[in-house]
Amino acid sequence: MPLSRQTVQLLAVVIIYGGFAIAELMIDRFFPSNATPEDNRLDTAVTIVFPVVMGLVLAAAKALCVWLIPGARDAWAAWPVWQMVLVLLVADDFTQYWWHRLSHTSLMWPLHRAHHSAAYMSVRVVYRNNAFYYALMPGLWFSGVLLYLGFGWTFVWYSVVKLAVIIGAHSAVRWDLPLYRYRALRPVAWVLERTISTPATHFAHHALTQDDGVGHYMGNYGNLLFIWDVLFGTARITRQYPPAYGLKDDIRQGPERWYTQFLFPIFRSTRAESVLGHDKHIPID
Repeated sequence: MPLSRQTVQLLAVVIIYGGFAIAELMIDRFFPSNATPEDNRLDTAVTIVFPVVMGLVLAAAKALCVWLIPGARDAWAAWPVWQMVLVLLVADDFTQYWWHRLSHTSLMWPLHRAHHSAAYMSVRVVYRNNAFYYALMPGLWFSGVLLYLGFGWTFVWYSVVKLAVIIGAHSAVRWDLPLYRYRALRPVAWVLERTISTPATHFAHHALTQDDGVGHYMGNYGNLLFIWDVLFGTARITRQYPPAYGLKDDIRQGPERWYTQFLFPIFRSTRAESVLGHDKHIPID
């Protein structure tokens, strides 16, 4: 009996995430020594709830399609795979680049702050965001529509590739490091680091500071494709890794509570300086 699309996608998630997690365990990086109790609770909550939020968004998008365009189910199913992939790259990844970029402005920063509050890089951080960040993400809604229109298996394999890239870009396993060390591999590195997100480019986005020529938290927004950053002038490529990660206001005042980060504005911070409370400070200090 052939496996369903949902089963294949679930197995891919478990294998890719689990593979990187095991690799981090082997190098003693899956349980970072600087992770706080709030970090551990938030990472656990996100791991459990994110698939639920994603499933609800896709189901809601499908329900809207059934209501608004009932005769369009599988209308695009006969498209060539390459056309579907191009549409997905625009409807999902390109829109996510702009959604991510908007999330580094005062308007959206409270919903994305949790992703940067970790003082470590790990697979644990991949989907660490406020729940409403994903509930409102345009790319997820567009993906739900495209699934209704018949993108089926193409969407599954596209999402598996994207998952592998973004998990690899967050993981403490710096898989790109050998590409910089060996001269023969540097041409490969030059192409890859301008095409997809890599640990070096994405770690820079999570840096504690961007005044050292390495960190670049107001850039390197790409998820699957880094080429968006190259095209729109937000790329910084150094082939180095920042010495520290996290947020300066957490260093000054201690971490926010996990549920405030995850469910703002339902819960609000009581800290004196917090974008999760009623303070309107600059999004990233």
